[in-house]
Amino acid sequence: MSAHHGANPLRDAADRRLPRIAGPSGLVIFGVTGDLSRKKLMPAVYDLANRGLLPPGFSLVGFARRDWEDEDFAQVVHDAVKEHSRTAFREEVWQQLSQGMRFVQGTFDDDQAFDTLKSTIQDLDKSQGTGGNFAFYLSVPPKFFPKVVQQLKKHGLADQREGSWRRAVIEKPFGHDLKSAQELNAVVHEVFPPHEVFRIDHYLGKETVQNILALRFANTLFEPIWNRSYVDHVQITMAEDIGIGGRAGYYDGIGAARDVIQNHLLQLLALTAMEEPASFDADALVAEKTKVLGAVRLPKDLAAHTVRGQYAAGWQGGEKAVGYLEEDGIDPKSKTDTFAAVKLEIENRRWAGVPFYLRTGKRLGRRVTEIAVVFQRAPHSPFDHTATEELGQNALVIRVQPDEGVTLRFGSKVPGTSMEVRDVSMDFQYGESFTESSPEAYERLILDVLLGDANLFPRTEEVELSWKILDPVETYWDKHGKPAQYESGTWGPVEADEMLARDGRSWRRP
Repeated sequence: MSAHHGANPLRDAADRRLPRIAGPSGLVIFGVTGDLSRKKLMPAVYDLANRGLLPPGFSLVGFARRDWEDEDFAQVVHDAVKEHSRTAFREEVWQQLSQGMRFVQGTFDDDQAFDTLKSTIQDLDKSQGTGGNFAFYLSVPPKFFPKVVQQLKKHGLADQREGSWRRAVIEKPFGHDLKSAQELNAVVHEVFPPHEVFRIDHYLGKETVQNILALRFANTLFEPIWNRSYVDHVQITMAEDIGIGGRAGYYDGIGAARDVIQNHLLQLLALTAMEEPASFDADALVAEKTKVLGAVRLPKDLAAHTVRGQYAAGWQGGEKAVGYLEEDGIDPKSKTDTFAAVKLEIENRRWAGVPFYLRTGKRLGRRVTEIAVVFQRAPHSPFDHTATEELGQNALVIRVQPDEGVTLRFGSKVPGTSMEVRDVSMDFQYGESFTESSPEAYERLILDVLLGDANLFPRTEEVELSWKILDPVETYWDKHGKPAQYESGTWGPVEADEMLARDGRSWRRP
């Protein structure tokens, strides 16, 4: 990017560091008594206020069945903030924030409650100066989305007035297959224009995920080799060491592939594989992600190149863990996958012939999310075999969590008289290079919703393309057998190792 003539580069540089502050606005949370709201949304709102990124009259409205007064709600937010916020608790910040807190009691089919919500919002416009700008956050099970959205329309809460905005924020899952995703999109878009619909994929709010773009396009070091001429394959892993916990009702029947591959992992694939966008605004980013998702191809032989598994009893961190089928609330005949792995290819000039291996699972060896770009071996080695027997392939590993950073693995000579080469790592860690701690993903995403900045939110086309990729796999699995069993605390079923072994490769052990 060229500098503007006559612009002062120093002043511009300083300006760029000033954070963007949301204008007059408020947030309405449906399902405000749930876990997500208590552990993530309310603390994120407080942390934004604490960092001075919310407008002075910012308002937070909770909607739920509980019989609460405004001050009861404020107390719940207060407790959630004290327990889960990232920044220190400051009384003056809390006092200002709590002035804009309101609670509306009701169910989703209760017309009177939505009328109360409407008058509450109008009062806040007057008392807090919210300017008619409200985002409605649907922190509710997907089956309630259509009802809530239709109620917002019926009571005029979604009406876009001149000079102000109304937005909808939707949590995943966005449907459970292509057909349901299209139906959901149709319902939401009937009420809110597409650019006012924000689908939250909290992975895209993580600093390390945004760093994929910086790493690739701000450095001349990596982009020239980011293609089929140098890359052997790519592995994208999201492993959890926990089981399903109390989420049997949500998880059973959905499974690992729908829960994680369709959204998080395919988004990570898109960011890793896409071409450079013309700019980093939402439209340009979506255009490139959509192109690359449209070029993804499933393997012809799904039996050989996809695997689903289910955790069995085992040991996790020194404690005995029960198997998925023994968890409370799970049908002993359930075929739901708690582990899924799939091989994908991208049919375009950059990636032709380079496999992308995606895997996710619960009760695996440890909690880790990473993208590993594994490079081809040197075409000719002047070293004899014994000198390099410990040498793996060069790899660039982007760690999304828990110890966020980037590792570059390459061969180096071992000190001594003989010529022996061994793998070493160069490591960058966020925690060591920057004094400022990364904001929680939800802080960034909620602020972006209030600013109307959509570049970290998947659009309709991306969601539908992702289901087009996953649907045939789910259909195949439904018809063929049961998930393979794997012991809790291991790295998944042996079939997943065999899947890569057929291609002469092996999974990384993060």
